[in-house]
Amino acid sequence: MSIKQLAQALGLSTSTVSRALNGYTDVNALTRTRVQEMADAMGYRPDAGARRLVRGNTDAIGIVYSAAVENLGNPQFLDMADGLGERLEREHQDLLLAVAKNETELEIYERLFRGGRVDAVIVPNTRVQDPRVDFLLENNYPFVGYGRTAECAHYSWLDFDNDLGSKLAVEHLLVLGHTRIAYVHAPLELNFAFQRHRGYVSTLQAAGVECPPGYCIGGVNDRRSGLNAVAQVLALSPRPTAVLVDNNLGGVGLIRGLMDAGLRVGQDISVVVHGDIPQDTLLTGLDVTTVTQPTPQTTGFALAEMVMKVLRDPEGGPYQLLRQPALQVGTSTGPVA
Repeated sequence: MSIKQLAQALGLSTSTVSRALNGYTDVNALTRTRVQEMADAMGYRPDAGARRLVRGNTDAIGIVYSAAVENLGNPQFLDMADGLGERLEREHQDLLLAVAKNETELEIYERLFRGGRVDAVIVPNTRVQDPRVDFLLENNYPFVGYGRTAECAHYSWLDFDNDLGSKLAVEHLLVLGHTRIAYVHAPLELNFAFQRHRGYVSTLQAAGVECPPGYCIGGVNDRRSGLNAVAQVLALSPRPTAVLVDNNLGGVGLIRGLMDAGLRVGQDISVVVHGDIPQDTLLTGLDVTTVTQPTPQTTGFALAEMVMKVLRDPEGGPYQLLRQPALQVGTSTGPVA
């Protein structure tokens, strides 16, 4: 099936069909929909090599993940990448994943663009001050932040209201009578961790509740570090009656450690976790209270749509989307014992 045959079936010119398939806004939305539906029905697939030559594009979107900071085994990331790839496929775009150490990240971004491998990139797990964002802006490379930085008004990003998430969690624990609430968190140079910590502190302050020294335990972003944090939590004096963990994998490790120490989570000590608990986690009989976000797959869809806007209409941006969290109450929280 050629584009000429598709145009003949539609009674349109090949140029109109081509522009409709490529999402150009000078073709009205009704025609674009009609062309796409006919293309799907007739099994038309554009020649990728020809498209790249004509448009000067790679038809690929990159995402560079730092193995030193992020966890590629996190089901939330994998589900997001699945949604991202699925949505990009509808736009005839490939998803290119590169894994880097921190010190080589900028080199990889440079190589991806200068080597003509990607049209745009998605920057995950943004830092408060992020040299990747600065580099991409300075070089005018198209990108979307999967998260924000301290200064974020001038580029496109998708993020979650992390301050509100911690506020919801702390207020829930306060209502249950908890005033000794420990906080276990990822490195605070990561912007999501900085914002969630800020929400925790400000909510306690607004309620007139003190946070004793040592109640904030950092460096926890996976199951092992969460498990190791248990000893620090239990050694605090006075011992906290509740714990808020700012990431799902750290939360799983912490809860496992508390259970192994003989504590009844939700009775002897309450725990709230930011993020959904992986389905394969062996926390038998426990429904964890979580700060939930829109599903990772729909987040991937939204990121794909945003990066396509950046490519098709860069002057219309920046495009920004702040998604809202919600508190899902389970059995891991209860009144003070």
